Amino acid sequence: MVESIPTLVLVLIFSFLGSVASLVGGLFLLYKEKWTQKASGYLVSFAAGVLLSAAFFDLLPEALELAGKAEEVFFFTLSGMVVFFLVERFLLRLHHHERFHDLPPVSSLVIVGDSLHNFIDGIIIATTFLVSTPLGIVSSLAIVSHEIPQEVGDFGILLHGGMKRKKVLLVNLAAALMTVVGAVLALFFASKIRLMMLPLLSFAAGNFIYIAASDLIPEIHHGLGKQKSWLQTLLFLVGIVFIWLMVNLLG
Repeated sequence: MVESIPTLVLVLIFSFLGSVASLVGGLFLLYKEKWTQKASGYLVSFAAGVLLSAAFFDLLPEALELAGKAEEVFFFTLSGMVVFFLVERFLLRLHHHERFHDLPPVSSLVIVGDSLHNFIDGIIIATTFLVSTPLGIVSSLAIVSHEIPQEVGDFGILLHGGMKRKKVLLVNLAAALMTVVGAVLALFFASKIRLMMLPLLSFAAGNFIYIAASDLIPEIHHGLGKQKSWLQTLLFLVGIVFIWLMVNLLG
């Protein structure tokens, strides 16, 4: 039944849902800070499993089907990881520069970085739906899973930086809607996007692996002892199994 829905409609729905879902954690933080901070650690564990599972069970197999040689897939996957590493290094350098001049800590940096990240997420959502509806759904779920804990962190940084609650909400809403902008632009250039499916899918897989391995998993280890480690481990495994089941059921 889902397959009969036009791709444009599906992309708009899931990119918008991704935008809205990314604000859920932040909204809870505005009103129930202690509870949200505690829950965020568990969400990070689940998100790490989801991202790794989506990359290895869905994105990479799809890319390998399109590839003439496996080396092409691994080249673009590694490229995706390297690009996000360099982007993160650049953002950290800007962060250091801001502190050097005693400007409000990271506020503008968080907004720019979040907007860029959401824009790329929108492109990934549109690209995967252009390949197949099941792939688009799984990728969208993977993106939503890590956006919620990420937004909790972003909201927290902006609030502690002195920004008013209403402004924090409006700024993050604008950043979240960049997911829709990225998706719409990707659809607008769909003919060119289709020619780049292999590198885009591999690049997206590299993105997911990098976020899980460099940001989320270290966060899980850092929180060890502060929360129930067995539950974090279980949620990590649940995230992996959840996507594996989705891939097999939708496929």
